[in-house]
Amino acid sequence: MSEPTLSSALGEIVTDRLLDGRLVLSQPRKGHRAGSDAILLAAALPDLGAGSLADLGAGVGTVGLAAALVQPALEVALLERDPDLAALAAGNAVANGLAGRVRVVAADVGAPAAMLSEKGMRPGSFAAVAINPPFYPAGETRKSPIPNRAAAHVAEGGFDIWLKAARRLLSPGGTLAIIHRAEALPELLGGLATGFGALEIRPVHAFADRPAVRVIVTAVLNSRKPAAMLPAFVINGADGRLTPASDAVHRGRERLSAHQ
Repeated sequence: MSEPTLSSALGEIVTDRLLDGRLVLSQPRKGHRAGSDAILLAAALPDLGAGSLADLGAGVGTVGLAAALVQPALEVALLERDPDLAALAAGNAVANGLAGRVRVVAADVGAPAAMLSEKGMRPGSFAAVAINPPFYPAGETRKSPIPNRAAAHVAEGGFDIWLKAARRLLSPGGTLAIIHRAEALPELLGGLATGFGALEIRPVHAFADRPAVRVIVTAVLNSRKPAAMLPAFVINGADGRLTPASDAVHRGRERLSAHQ
């Protein structure tokens, strides 16, 4: 559901509502827009209590803000390199009454550790890191003429830079959560072989009788626990409507447990 728009350097800005209307998001009308991927990733995070979450490449803040709404003691840092998107994320934190627990860090995921530390993102200081990265390597897909969409979809420096940042920011035993294209699973598993264990892999299907379109992978820093393949999560039923489990997750009434 969208509300009246404003204008900015990103073009028209529309206010949308997710999580059954509880999450208010101002975001560009054109280009990359928050949706199911972000909500599913937030729902896949463990119960972090009063711990801290780093949402890397946060855009307008959807993943971190959704997690903060569902986990009322959680502290969140939204890392976003685009200053205009970072400004929208800061405004969204205020609009949702979360400015006391959610802060925005305007910097690149590949910024030097010292620079991020100066901005409050110190090594080993986060209980969890969430990554909804650009899905396509440069040159693999046609780049969108809309800058924020291109940046959200096309990776400029490869996926390793995101994992390096996660390894640096996580505290020992911290959790990494990623959502990506299903066909990227081999690359994800290869990258996570360094420093991570206890992988839980969940395929996400648009419909039960079609191949998975996404994978959600969680992993624990320094764990030696073996990997597990979780039950598939199906977004839509045969009638095209959300399945009961999918509807509950998209409304923020349920989280993605290891048994769904």
